[in-house]
Amino acid sequence: MIYTVTFNPCLDYIVSVDDFTLGRVNRTTKELVYPGGKGINVSLVLKNLGMESTALGFTAGFTGTEIEQALQRWGCYTDFIRVEDGMSRINIKLRSNEESEINGQGPKISKEALEQLYEKLDAMTSEDVLVLAGSIPGSMPDSSYELIMERVAAKNMKVAVDATGDLLVNVLKYHPFLIKPNNHELEEIFHTPMDSNDTIIVHAKKLQQMGAKNVLISMAGDGAILVSEDGEVRQSPAPKGKVVNSVGAGDSMVAGFLTGYLTTGNYGEAFRMGIATGSASAFSERLATKPEVEEILKKL
Repeated sequence: MIYTVTFNPCLDYIVSVDDFTLGRVNRTTKELVYPGGKGINVSLVLKNLGMESTALGFTAGFTGTEIEQALQRWGCYTDFIRVEDGMSRINIKLRSNEESEINGQGPKISKEALEQLYEKLDAMTSEDVLVLAGSIPGSMPDSSYELIMERVAAKNMKVAVDATGDLLVNVLKYHPFLIKPNNHELEEIFHTPMDSNDTIIVHAKKLQQMGAKNVLISMAGDGAILVSEDGEVRQSPAPKGKVVNSVGAGDSMVAGFLTGYLTTGNYGEAFRMGIATGSASAFSERLATKPEVEEILKKL
């Protein structure tokens, strides 16, 4: 089973407004509401691609209930831990002349709730795949990713990590199967401008030397680069299309890569599937569907 962990899931409230203006009443022209958070996005796209997963994390309040029920309506398995203090976030994504976001805070995660998550991790085996994605609420220790990786290290399971800064760097010693920083996050880690593919490859290899098995670098409209554990470096330009929604494209790339690898065992196919899936989400108002991905694959 693939397990995704979203520490701070949300309801994404996506509103379109023609010519949004501050200081006045603006009326929407379109509205969408669906469950969000990086790990949840991975689960949703995996389901669209025909892969089963179980979404883990913490939920609270009426928004938490809707997150769980929406995922179940989508066909995903859920095993969230309910917490009492606060409510799951509502994140507002405003689409107008510019794209803006307002993200909520989320509930407080107690030590007892965190221990319940650890118990679920302890039940996993080497046959399972774990996806850790997104930020950590302020109520949790900064070392949470590291503690989880340490806890599952002896299982020799495949772990994919999509996080930023120290959250990512500190888990490399536990040899995650996949990490997916983008080029800007690579700059933040190494304090170096990523002004060419050659520079990106050099620094992706440094992350590999620090412990990551496979390093997938997303570069939005400039494509993607994979430095894989088989010693190969793969590069691809971005497929052509109109970007409609950038939210979830990186998470979709992770879901596509995992789907490609777990079904073929081939890093080249995993890379192609990752690019196609990430692009399909970027070109759509919602997350990528299998027909959309297959259509882009034909052009790669």
